[in-house]
Amino acid sequence: MTTAPKPTGFKLRKQSRTLELRYADGSIHELPLEYLRVFSPSAEVWGHGQAEPNLIGGKREVGVDAIEPVGQYAVRLRFSDGHDTGLFSWQVLHDLATNHARYWATYLQRLADMNMSRDSDIVKLAALPKMHRPAKP
Repeated sequence: MTTAPKPTGFKLRKQSRTLELRYADGSIHELPLEYLRVFSPSAEVWGHGQAEPNLIGGKREVGVDAIEPVGQYAVRLRFSDGHDTGLFSWQVLHDLATNHARYWATYLQRLADMNMSRDSDIVKLAALPKMHRPAKP
C-alpha cells in the first residue's frame, strides 16, 4: 500500500468556493467545494461499500465553514449545508486531487443522465424510470 503525501498547506478560498491544497513537491491543487461535497467520504455519499457514490445535486453554492484537523491523517470539512461526517484522509484528498477531471466529468454525466441539476437536489419525475402496467388478461 502506498502512502499518500500529506498536504503541507490548506487555503480556503470562500469567494471562488475552492480549497487549495499544497504539497511538498510544489504541486498545488484547487478543488471546488461542490466537488468535495458531492464526493465526501461519508456514508451519506458512499453508502456502505458502494463502488459508486450516491448522486447528490444542488450543491453548486455550498461553502465550507471550517476545516478541522483529525489526528495526523485527515481533516473534517464542515460544509455550509450542515454536512460534516466525511473525514478527508490524506489518501482521499490526494485521490480527489489527482483524479479531479475524470471524477468531475463522470459526475456531470451522471447528473445529465438523471436529469438532475447542480442547482437543485430535486429529481424531476421525468427522470425516473417509467412504470409499465401489466397487460389486462
